[in-house]
Amino acid sequence: MAIDHQRLDRIVLAARQAAEAREKGYRDRALKMYPWVCGRCAREFALANVRELTVHHRDHNHDNNPPDGSNWELLCVYCHDNEHQKQIEADRGYTDGRQRTQHATHSPFAGLKSLLKDD
Repeated sequence: MAIDHQRLDRIVLAARQAAEAREKGYRDRALKMYPWVCGRCAREFALANVRELTVHHRDHNHDNNPPDGSNWELLCVYCHDNEHQKQIEADRGYTDGRQRTQHATHSPFAGLKSLLKDD
């Protein structure tokens, strides 16, 4: 069975255009709705650098765009990347470093003193 590359290209292009249109819609609405401040680091943005402010979907579902914006928060690109990295780590079973650390229960030198005693 031959692959129709032109058809695949059209499908990919249509999907990308739909995603861009969807993103533009909720991004514009979020920027009108919320102050231009990162919800994590509190960095403030102006027209000159607002391109670095992203819309984060709290439930990670980009199709969940309620009109009241309750699933969105504005994050700078750095905090947004960090938020998604935390999600990737959580999906893999990792949590923050404090919870990941396990303490050793074996004491390899527990009986050393008795072995070194001179009788």
